Amino acid sequence: MSRNGGKGLKMNSNSVVEEAVTGTINVVGSRTGSQPQVRFVAPGKGRFFDLFLALFVALLLMSNIAATKLIGLELPGVPGTGGSFFSLVFDGGAVMFPFTYILGDVLSEVYGFRGARRAVLAGFAVSILASILFYLVAIAPPGPGDVNHQAFQAIFGFVPRVVAASLAGYVVGQLLNALVLVKMKGRTGERFLWGRMIASTLVGELVDTVLFCTVAFAGVISGADFWNYVVTGYIYKCGLEIVMSPLSIQVIRLVKHGECSYLPVSDAVPVMSGSVEISDS
Repeated sequence: MSRNGGKGLKMNSNSVVEEAVTGTINVVGSRTGSQPQVRFVAPGKGRFFDLFLALFVALLLMSNIAATKLIGLELPGVPGTGGSFFSLVFDGGAVMFPFTYILGDVLSEVYGFRGARRAVLAGFAVSILASILFYLVAIAPPGPGDVNHQAFQAIFGFVPRVVAASLAGYVVGQLLNALVLVKMKGRTGERFLWGRMIASTLVGELVDTVLFCTVAFAGVISGADFWNYVVTGYIYKCGLEIVMSPLSIQVIRLVKHGECSYLPVSDAVPVMSGSVEISDS
């Protein structure tokens, strides 16, 4: 029970209040009845949150720059025929970008939707600033003897479009990833972590990949090569999440163990919703 003007607001014993996209309410669970216990680190109490935030932003920035390079791989065909069996098209950002979703799962699982959203917005603030800086440097007049001016323009002049593609795809994809994971956790508690991670990634990466590829490379590649790029990127990112999931689960367990404030939400710092404090106690 909590107080607002001398009156208490008691939560329904079977209710689970999930944080909305606006972030005004965090996930609140009850331990009574059959409702699973829900745990998150209380807002502002995470020991490792800043570390994961820094890694998240760094990976995003590196991925946006590396995405300006398209890579094509020819898989070998039948021996003796001299032809290729299948070609793969992907961008350089695919090497590091999927790890942002793995970090996104860690942030969502341990710190809730609010923590994941904070990381997403911080990452894009840095990406936009970096894009503006690269653009201004690229259009600046070259100095005497600068033989790399055109190469610099060709590479970093493309970054603003990649950042715009990220804004269209990555923000939506990451927020969907976090929202699906948090909603599933509200129903399952600490159980089925692997299922939450995979399901949220499948949803988030699908939206992210389609939007990013369309905005970043529409008109640059087309036809079969474009769909090759989309399908290859989606399968690769989701496949990497599945392959890395055992390690991700171990990292999440270690972080949960190391976070002293990873508590049932009813025992954590009360969550504020407007002027009303909501808790089970």
